[in-house]
Amino acid sequence: MEITINHKNVNKEQVQQDAVPVFKVNNLNLWYGQDHALKDIKFDIPEKQVTAIIGPSGCGKSTFIKTLNRMVEMVPIVRMSGEINYRGRNIFDSKYGVEELRTQVGMVFQKPNPFPKSIYENIAYGPKIHGIKNKKVLDEVVEKSLRGAAIWDEVKDRLHENAFGLSGGQQQRLCIARCLAIEPDVILMDEPTSALDPISTLKVEELVQELKKEYSIVIVTHNMQQAARISDRTAFFLNGEVIEFTDTSTLFSNPSDKRTEDYITGRFG
Repeated sequence: MEITINHKNVNKEQVQQDAVPVFKVNNLNLWYGQDHALKDIKFDIPEKQVTAIIGPSGCGKSTFIKTLNRMVEMVPIVRMSGEINYRGRNIFDSKYGVEELRTQVGMVFQKPNPFPKSIYENIAYGPKIHGIKNKKVLDEVVEKSLRGAAIWDEVKDRLHENAFGLSGGQQQRLCIARCLAIEPDVILMDEPTSALDPISTLKVEELVQELKKEYSIVIVTHNMQQAARISDRTAFFLNGEVIEFTDTSTLFSNPSDKRTEDYITGRFG
């Protein structure tokens, strides 16, 4: 399999030197009951870059991304050890409320999941929860968020129609807009284009490239071509371990581990 890299003239040392970590993950272990799903995960996630998580099914990609906003704790049999620091704060600290964390670290899921409400109310829901009641302010938030998700021009004349009337690709960009409305710092994306057609996928990928100017993005993808197209750095997960984490161009053109090479060339996975 040939992977096309879009990054040109990447200075690896400069990229690594300039990167400020938004997350620092140290010796993270996670178990589902007796199943050791994540094993000694340790790497930094840089701010205002796109970090891709790749690997075969069942390797721990989605589990890992859900630890970053503690959604994984919604599974009753989960237990963890280790540390995840978000901008210097341990997210497992009892003084760090999960609601505060999830305001800063938003999430977009694999399948579009708009609320059964109007397009407008989908976007206004989060700000209302956070105490914004002024109609003019809400109008501004809705427009800004929909513009940020590159869907305003498509929906501006139908804001009070049910969001379920949108296409799948539009629904996913609406969900991204809903995430933007609460002004997060980080956006987690768990295979956000796997349920979309190629045209909608391209629109979401273009949107990700725009969003990284303002947000730090972590994306789980099963599509290695997608990782090569849109990410700055890539982590290869296998059997719950991080086998390799480096800038994307290096990982795909000159992997340091034979297992990474075997995976990206299609020998397994």
